[in-house]
Amino acid sequence: MPARKDMPSTLKRSPKKAQDTYAEAHDSAVDSYGEGERAHRTAFAAVKHSFEKVGDHWEPKSKKGPSDEKAAGGRGSSGRTADGVDANASKDHLMGVARKLDIRGRSRMKKSDLVEAIRKASNNSTRKARGR
Repeated sequence: MPARKDMPSTLKRSPKKAQDTYAEAHDSAVDSYGEGERAHRTAFAAVKHSFEKVGDHWEPKSKKGPSDEKAAGGRGSSGRTADGVDANASKDHLMGVARKLDIRGRSRMKKSDLVEAIRKASNNSTRKARGR
C-alpha cells in the first residue's frame, strides 16, 4: 500500500486501527482524486472521525463523529479546525486529556481554552517526537 510508506509520524506511533483507517482512506482517495494534498486531507478526515490526537499520537474516541466545526461542516466549510483534538467531546473528557498531557491551569479553563491548550500541547509533543 503506498500510504503506508508515506504515513505521517503521528500515525506510525498510533494503534494499528488508526494506521489502517488512514491507509485505506488514502488509497481510496488517490483512486478518486489522484495523489496529492486532497488525498492526504481525506485520509486524515477519516482518522479524525474515529480517533483524536493526544500528544504525539492518535487514540480511539469513545464515540465516532466529527471532531470539530470544520469536520462537521464538510469540504469548503468555514468552521475552525482543532488539529485532531476532539472539540465536540465533553469538558470532563477534555480535562482527562489535559491531565494526561500535564497541562497546567486546566482546572480554571473553559472548554474552548482546554481544546486550544490540548492542541498546542499535542503539536509540541509531535514536534519533540520528530526531533528524536
